[in-house]
Amino acid sequence: MNTKTEAPAGAATVTLLRLTNPPAEQLNEWDELVSQVGGTDVTQLSAWGRIRGLAGYTPEYLLAYSGGRLAGGALLLRRRLMPLVELGYLPYGPLVSPDTADPGAVTAALLDQLTRVARSLMATFVQPPEGAPEMTTGLLARGFRPSRAGIAPLGSYRVDLTRPLEEIRGGFSKRLKSWTNRWAAKGVHVRLGDERDLPLLADLMAYTGARQGFTPPPLEYMRRMYRELAPHGHAAVFVGEVDGRPVSADLVTVVGGMIRGRLGGFDGSGATGKLSVPAAVRWEIIKWGQRQGHRWLDFGGLPEQMLTDMIDRGMHTSDEWPSAQRAKLAFNGTPFRYPAPVELIRPWPAKVGYDLLRRSATGKKLLGTAKVKLRGQFRRG
Repeated sequence: MNTKTEAPAGAATVTLLRLTNPPAEQLNEWDELVSQVGGTDVTQLSAWGRIRGLAGYTPEYLLAYSGGRLAGGALLLRRRLMPLVELGYLPYGPLVSPDTADPGAVTAALLDQLTRVARSLMATFVQPPEGAPEMTTGLLARGFRPSRAGIAPLGSYRVDLTRPLEEIRGGFSKRLKSWTNRWAAKGVHVRLGDERDLPLLADLMAYTGARQGFTPPPLEYMRRMYRELAPHGHAAVFVGEVDGRPVSADLVTVVGGMIRGRLGGFDGSGATGKLSVPAAVRWEIIKWGQRQGHRWLDFGGLPEQMLTDMIDRGMHTSDEWPSAQRAKLAFNGTPFRYPAPVELIRPWPAKVGYDLLRRSATGKKLLGTAKVKLRGQFRRG
C-alpha cells in the first residue's frame, strides 16, 4: 500500500507518504535520518524491518517531507495473527529530524497519519523515543491511552562515554575498579568477535536462559541481525575468554551514538564464575565505544520498581532489587525513563475483551504467552 497525503504546516506543507516497499534510495535517506536522531534505536532502521520479517512482521513506513526534504517518519511493524486480527508496533518512534524548520508541524502531521493507520488495525502499540514526551501527549490527545502491555522497557541505565576514560573508571564500585587491574593476571581477555562467534553466543545464551528462565532467539535470527546491522557499523560482538576458553559473549547494537546491549550469555560454572568476566566484556565495550566516538552505553532496561526507587526516591541500592539488575550499578551510570508508551485498541469489543484478560490471572498468563510468541516466533527463510 502506497499513499500520499498533505497537511498544512503554517507557510509550508508537510507531505506524508505511507509506503510498504520504498525504493533503496528512500530507505537510505530514512536510515541516515535515524542515525542522526538521538534517543531512538536500531528498531527504526530499515534493516530491522527485514530482520523482523523472520518473525512474520511486515514493515510500513510513514515518511514526512517538508520543503522537499525528509523531515521525519516512523517504521511501523505490522503482523496479522488471523484474518481479522492485525497488530501494529512502533518502537522508539516517530522521529523528527533535528534540522527541520518546523518540528511541531511535522510531529502533528506524523501523529495524525499514525492515528489513521492505527484505526485500521485491531491494536497498535507505540513506544516514543527518548526525549520526545510530546509524542505521548499528542497520541493521548488523538484517542490513544497509556499502555501497560510491556512492549518495551519503561527506562534504562546508561554510562556517559564522552568523559575521560579514567573518570569513568573512577566512578566504578571499589570491587569493579579493582578487577580492571586484575583481569589480565587471571587470564581474562576480551576480544572483538565476528559472525563466526554467533554459534558460541547462542550456546552461552541457552546456558543463561536455562538458569534464568527465558528462551533465547534461534541462531538463524542472530545471524540475520548481525548480517543486516554489522556491515554498516550498527552491531558488534564481544567475547570474554579465560585462558583462551570463551565463557561470555555480548552482541550490542549501535545507532545515533547509543550502544545498547542486545543479546548476551555467560557460562559461570566452575572457577570462571568468580572472575566477573561479563563485567570485563562491558569494560571493553566502554573503551571500544569511546574509540568509535559514541555517546552512551545503555546497559538495558530496569524494572519499574528500580526506576521509581532510584529516580523518584533517590535510592542507590536495595536488597529487594534483582541481583542481575544490581550488577549494572557497579558502573556508576544514570537511570532514566522513556516517554510513556501508548496503545490504541479497537473496535470496542476487542478493547473490552483485552481489558478483561488483563484483570485475571489466567488472562495475564494468556497475554504473556501471546507476547512471547509475538516476540519470538520465527520463520525460516
